[in-house]
Amino acid sequence: MRWGVAAGGAIGVALVPLVVLSAPTVVTAQTAEMEQGKRLYESQCGSCHGPLGNGGRGANLAQPRLRRASDDQALFNIIRRGIPGTEMPGSPLTPRQVSSIAAYVKTLGRVEPEDIPGDGRRGEAVFAALDCARCHTLGGRGGIVGPGLDDIGARRSAAHLREALLDPEASVPSGFLQLRVVTKDGRALTGFRVNEDAFSIQFRDLSGRLHSFWKYELDVLEQQWQRSPMGSYAARLTSEQTDDLVAYLVSLKGAQ
Repeated sequence: MRWGVAAGGAIGVALVPLVVLSAPTVVTAQTAEMEQGKRLYESQCGSCHGPLGNGGRGANLAQPRLRRASDDQALFNIIRRGIPGTEMPGSPLTPRQVSSIAAYVKTLGRVEPEDIPGDGRRGEAVFAALDCARCHTLGGRGGIVGPGLDDIGARRSAAHLREALLDPEASVPSGFLQLRVVTKDGRALTGFRVNEDAFSIQFRDLSGRLHSFWKYELDVLEQQWQRSPMGSYAARLTSEQTDDLVAYLVSLKGAQ
């Protein structure tokens, strides 16, 4: 602590304490915030975004620039409020805790990128041979049953994409519900729920066609939680083809 001299020059008349935050104190405060952010990230975020931030159910955060969070305020807002219409929820944490998570997330962009085996050019050929565009949209073309793939490499890690190919039902998005219905007139349909209330239900079948029924019109309404409309490719692809396809999917980063 230093002591200032009052405006009259007399040292003994009025001594004003001047608090100086030294460099070591600043560093200590920043370190404590980062450690808190790391702990909160691991407990609140890591299960979806991966322990190193390189993606899973949640977006890949181990990037120098985050597409949805171009600045500190945007990153804070996403953590605090979530992203409507996605699996990213809002947070009940305090603003200070959210700020510490945001500070830690910014460090994840310095993580070394994944070493991904496989050849993306060959993987593109595998993608075409499997007719993946029948269910997935890419470049404005394709089906809508599966998630869009334009920026899948920025949203999911290689490990998550591999799991989705080999064991799809292990990576079904939260809230996704496959349905099997049989109408009163004997029509059997399978699809995924779009909306539901106490009296009606809307869903898309596996060709992408939208259906809406009053529930009294149905003989069977079977909810198939943790079921995926995509079958496993474990028996259809060689290890090399799987590596190539994953490499191709990881390369799809969207507009940079």
